[in-house]
Amino acid sequence: MITSNQNAKVKLVRALLGRGKERRETGAFVVEGVRLFEEAVKSGWEIRVALFDDSLNERGKSQVESLRLRGADAEEVSPSVMKSLSETEAPQGVVVVVKFTSLPIPKSPNFILVPDQIRDPGNLGTLLRSAAAAGVQAVLLPPETTDAFAPKIVRAGMGAHFRVPIHAMGWDEISQVIKFEGLKVFIADMDGASCWDTDLRQPVALVIGSEAEGASESARRLADSRISIPMPGEVESLNAGVAGSVLMFEAVRQRLAISD
Repeated sequence: MITSNQNAKVKLVRALLGRGKERRETGAFVVEGVRLFEEAVKSGWEIRVALFDDSLNERGKSQVESLRLRGADAEEVSPSVMKSLSETEAPQGVVVVVKFTSLPIPKSPNFILVPDQIRDPGNLGTLLRSAAAAGVQAVLLPPETTDAFAPKIVRAGMGAHFRVPIHAMGWDEISQVIKFEGLKVFIADMDGASCWDTDLRQPVALVIGSEAEGASESARRLADSRISIPMPGEVESLNAGVAGSVLMFEAVRQRLAISD
């Protein structure tokens, strides 16, 4: 059992939790909790290290034993060590270091999300979770968007990271992908045309800017049109996570209507 916070594996987890640079250089990130642990294993992502304590439930223990049978590194830690690593109010007794796997962008995608200048972890996590639910085929992250594999975003994404290709790119590369695939670019903007009256059945890239700053100049240069969400209530705006989710599922609604 690991009882020291100076243990190399404990220090690795702490570094990955705290620094995006460490995650990029190591090619790994941390997931916490049984559900995300199961999602990572089920999706076939490589587990580098699993640390658990005696509070882990039977589902989690079953996953740990499966890892051990495959020769993976899984070690018990003391409750105090687990508490020092957990970033949740109710720890579930397991933190796992997962090797980053770059999921490929599928050929001829017709539904891409570009979260532009989204820095709030909750908003980006919500967008990723909604993207996975809506069938978005790739998420392209511009330079000013926060690290999608930070702990709070991974938790908020609820497994989206293991199902949706998420690629950090410069604007030139994003432009190349979108133009090569022939997608029409729509930016969420309060002054845009109503999304109810906009054809989102065609191949599209949705750009969701931050609530504070909106879309960047780079995004606006790339855009074909602006779209908005009609809001009859007395509210100035929706946060980026909610607005992006509404627009993604409006695209889903329109596309399902075609097949009915």
